[in-house]
Amino acid sequence: MKRVGIVGLGDMGIAMAKNIRAAGFSLTGYDLRAERLALLADLGGEPADSPQAVGAGSDSVFVMVLNGDQAREVVAGENGLLTGMAQGGAIIMSATIHPSEAREIGATAEAAGVEFIDTPVSGGKSGAEAGTLTMMTAARADVLEANRPVLEAVGEQIFHVGEEIGVGQTVKAALQAFIGASFAGIFESLVLGAKAGVPGETLYEVFSASGVGSALFRNCAKLIMDREFVGTGSHIGTMYKDLSISMALGKETGVPLFTTAAAFELFRAGMSKFPAEDNWSIVKLLEDIADTEVTW
Repeated sequence: MKRVGIVGLGDMGIAMAKNIRAAGFSLTGYDLRAERLALLADLGGEPADSPQAVGAGSDSVFVMVLNGDQAREVVAGENGLLTGMAQGGAIIMSATIHPSEAREIGATAEAAGVEFIDTPVSGGKSGAEAGTLTMMTAARADVLEANRPVLEAVGEQIFHVGEEIGVGQTVKAALQAFIGASFAGIFESLVLGAKAGVPGETLYEVFSASGVGSALFRNCAKLIMDREFVGTGSHIGTMYKDLSISMALGKETGVPLFTTAAAFELFRAGMSKFPAEDNWSIVKLLEDIADTEVTW
């Protein structure tokens, strides 16, 4: 049985940790916050005092941090994973970072004799808690298969999107462009209907039964109408960061991203107005402009 590690015990990381433990793996974890390490201990995991210590006690390590700078420090910093991991171990990059950052960090790991799996996830807090995350996995086929049981502890659908490191992050950047644009459309359509006098319940029922009905819409619309804008596991800063990656990739590839750019600017405005809240809080910007409120 592989010894598993995880660095980054936020909402996503701690939920993943719970499922890793439930699958029967031993688990060592690290986070900068003492209270998150206490939560890990409550799950039966072993708190560590550095990424280096996590690496030393693990065969495979998930990295679930916010951005590329944090990922780079966790893996290759002075007390990073590579200073503790034995050759043949595997770093599982489940954080969403820029494809070029994944390639850079992956090359550093491989030069140290440590395998690297580029596998950002989708599904949010609820997917992490249920162990049903979608994983966009780029790695050599043999490395993926050797670590599949570990990935299956947290993910329901594991897509092998390629062997080249960075492809997983590229797929995620394209997906986030789609999701961000979808959010913007949901926010605007609900505010439009509300301003025109249509009850929220009617909008919810009709939209859900239409061709655009989806779990994404139903979750988003319900949270908006319930006026739940904090603590839902989808912080506005995370989506803003993800959309910035999508926009950067569009610039690098020469692909115009008209609707993604509009969503990005909407999230930028939301970040300025509601920096401590979740994605759905953006609807309040549109409500203020339209002088209405989306409720049931």
